[in-house]
Amino acid sequence: MASYASSRGLALYPHQDEAIIELLGGSNVVLATPTGSGKSLVALGAHAAALATDRVSFYTAPIKALVSEKFFDLCEVLGADNVGMLTGDAAVNADAPVICCTSEVLANIALREGAAADIGLVVMDEFHYYGEPDRGWAWQVPLLELPQAQFLLMSATLGDMTEIAGDLTRRTGRETAVVDEAERPVPLTFTWSLTPLDETLEELVTTGQGPVYVVHFTQAAAVEHATSLVKAGWVGGGASAELKERLAGVRFGAGFGKTLGGLLRKGIGVHHAGMLPRYRRLVEQLAQAGLLRVICGTDTLGVGINVPIRTVLFTGLAKYDGQRQRVLRTREFLQIAGRAGRAGYDTAGYVVVQAPEHVIENEKAKAKAVERQAAGKKNSKAQLRKPPEGTVVWTEATFTKLVEGRPEPLQSRMKVDNAMILNVVAREEDAFAVLRRLLTDNHEDRRTQLRLARRALRLARSLLASGVLTRLASPDALGRRYALTEDLPADFALNQPLAHFALAALDVLDHESPDHTVEVVSVVESVLEAPRQILFAQQHAARGEAIAEMKADGLEYDERMALLEEITWPQPLSELLEGLYETYRQSHPWLPEDALGPKSIVRKMYEQGMTFTDFVGRYQLARSEGLVLRYLTDAYKTFLHTVPEAHRTPSLEDLIEWLGETVRQTDSSLLDEWEALADPAHARPDVAHHEPPPPPRPISQQTRAFAVMVRNALWRRVELVARDDVRGLAALDRTDAGRFDPPREPAMDAAAWDAALEAYFTDHDDVLLAGDARGPAYLVTRDEVVDGRRVRHVRQTLADPAGDHDWVIDAEVDLDASDALGELALVIAAMRRLDGV
Repeated sequence: MASYASSRGLALYPHQDEAIIELLGGSNVVLATPTGSGKSLVALGAHAAALATDRVSFYTAPIKALVSEKFFDLCEVLGADNVGMLTGDAAVNADAPVICCTSEVLANIALREGAAADIGLVVMDEFHYYGEPDRGWAWQVPLLELPQAQFLLMSATLGDMTEIAGDLTRRTGRETAVVDEAERPVPLTFTWSLTPLDETLEELVTTGQGPVYVVHFTQAAAVEHATSLVKAGWVGGGASAELKERLAGVRFGAGFGKTLGGLLRKGIGVHHAGMLPRYRRLVEQLAQAGLLRVICGTDTLGVGINVPIRTVLFTGLAKYDGQRQRVLRTREFLQIAGRAGRAGYDTAGYVVVQAPEHVIENEKAKAKAVERQAAGKKNSKAQLRKPPEGTVVWTEATFTKLVEGRPEPLQSRMKVDNAMILNVVAREEDAFAVLRRLLTDNHEDRRTQLRLARRALRLARSLLASGVLTRLASPDALGRRYALTEDLPADFALNQPLAHFALAALDVLDHESPDHTVEVVSVVESVLEAPRQILFAQQHAARGEAIAEMKADGLEYDERMALLEEITWPQPLSELLEGLYETYRQSHPWLPEDALGPKSIVRKMYEQGMTFTDFVGRYQLARSEGLVLRYLTDAYKTFLHTVPEAHRTPSLEDLIEWLGETVRQTDSSLLDEWEALADPAHARPDVAHHEPPPPPRPISQQTRAFAVMVRNALWRRVELVARDDVRGLAALDRTDAGRFDPPREPAMDAAAWDAALEAYFTDHDDVLLAGDARGPAYLVTRDEVVDGRRVRHVRQTLADPAGDHDWVIDAEVDLDASDALGELALVIAAMRRLDGV
């Protein structure tokens, strides 16, 4: 490793030497050294040692993004043929000698195969996740069930590992070396600040302590603070020639994209988990190049984030953890603070913590009182503010305790469920003995172990009663007393847990139904993980609309509030799917009761002809664009992998093409990465290095997907015409016209639509929406070049009850503007009666 490090211009630190020597000697290693001290190089040495001794090695991390990053890194160093990946929704080169996977994947392999698993070495990165309430079990199980493996446990914030290290030695028969004495490559200076936030920030930037990462505890606070800095003269200097050049080819979408573009041109970044990946990676890339002076972000900085910074500035020391407001734990504080100081760039890093606002104000008041008293005003006394009621207050003593403290001891989080039992029963040995050992010889106290054992007994009895497990009359040749009635699927507990239910539900649908395509969409959406922020936004919007309708109907307040409780986000096919799922669980009891989640995100976008920008704007999700994109990407991948050929109608294929292109035009990062996994040796450099993707391909040239966008946009107008919804039509036109750069004036305003609808309904009583009204015969297009612009003329004929077909909606699509926007650029020209018909 020394020669490899030398080839990269690096020299091994003493603690790296120590850890690698211990690994080569066959010991387990607990590597608890500071952030930036080269743990990744030790991990690489471990994988190389395993390769040299013909052992399969596993790398695990808590999040897919970190696993994917390590996969591409190892492919570069060890060769793509030697590296594989398992993350739950992707399996690449699964027989490779080096496997990157999420912790849950490794835990399930350990449960199913135990000591028989072909695993010789395990690298567990960010091992402090062992103490996470919901996920910690997955970090403990491999330690319990892979005694044949050598372990490297790594994190900057592990705390006292004496007990875990001793237990690991007992189980594996290997000595366990704890390497936790390491001098931080870039020393940190900690400061308690009693000046207002922006004064503190100004001093840090103007005295050469930037770039500064300002830690906020909500995404909204991060964006609001960044925006407030735009007019600050001291930020200045960000708009360098190099920065302008870097941003010249970047397409910033509407909404948050425009906001971010303006901030970046001033040298101000924003960084949080809700951003689109391409924006987040752009910020990281600009930070790495030293082109940003301030980055306002959230406390997600701690794990797997590549933002090199000199100073971390905490806006506070209290956060809401989903249940209550509380002071940061020592581990959380040190995890974030440890990101300060860039190895290879800085000789020192700085961590600054803001005192609470009322304390800062009180210090100012005291200073002024002292000044007045010195001037002879004896009765001058400072008027001190109290902290806001209900807030958690931190003090300088809190700050000192966090700085000087050691991370809290990791707490065991063992659990047992049906999936664990079935995985163990699938082994080629007596499951009863394995479960007894697993649940009574783990890291929990005796009382908890007995509680886990009792729960396992109850679950096992339920599995027997449901027929999933069978008790054998006598032990078989492998000594097993229990067996699975049916073999578990090969991807059990590794992939989308409800994928098999989705296949069963699709078979129940009516293939002849005109709604078959969108019903397939509803089945697929019901098995995807629930994006709660999106669903709550949809529920909020639905309740707002319902309140307006109830007020118009004259309902009293109490009655409105009672009815409001029943309104939730859209849940198409919920009654059918929930009934099917309840029946399905009787033979698949490992599935959680609440795993199914009917919802309508893709379906809503498709049926209402919404673009990504439309959807984000409609539900005010600008700070959660990344979540929306991730959901749409997961839906697209599930369509490709789950829906069988028997259900793939031309209409559904069109929808899948539209969805894929919508994702690509918004941000292709996640899809590019997913597709690159299939052929990592030929992955684009920007994908392998997690850089922002190149500009998307011209959307107008994606014939099938673009045709769906045009058809959906026109059909949305037809639906609104059928409902006589003048306001909806005018609002839709304003939105579409505002999409252009510069924005255009809509050709049809509310008055024009009102006149057109009145004339239509004078001629006809209704607009037909069923049958072939949405078919290709009612929509015609014609392309031409007008004044150097590529234009597509579109005519949507309305299906009237008399079959006269004498009313149309004319529209114009600007193909060049569509390519520039990455979305459909369409304006309605008119709704009119055809002459001579």
